[in-house]
Amino acid sequence: MTNSKTIDIFIAQFPPDVQTILQKIRSIVRHEAPQAEEVLTYGIPTFKLHGKNLIHFSAFATHIGLYPTPSAIVAFKKELASYKTAKGSVQFPLAEPIPYDLISRITQYRIANL
Repeated sequence: MTNSKTIDIFIAQFPPDVQTILQKIRSIVRHEAPQAEEVLTYGIPTFKLHGKNLIHFSAFATHIGLYPTPSAIVAFKKELASYKTAKGSVQFPLAEPIPYDLISRITQYRIANL
């Protein structure tokens, strides 16, 4: 899923059910940060605010990857405890409901802490 020129093209490469999830995440971030710029960074959808990366997201065979920076992972450690995390990322399994409210709160945190 590389070489996409736009986020729309990137999302269109996935199955319809995954497209729906990605579009929902996109709309959540857009709602929380309407002034943010949509770009592809590292080949994945990214929102930039004031010239800085706000949040990245992507889809994989079994999960959605959200990349909100290490500080957000630490700040939401309790809420993310049931998910696989790394220094600056979290994996939301496709076989489970996506925690859209949590994604919204993480986005709000990132906006406040840029």
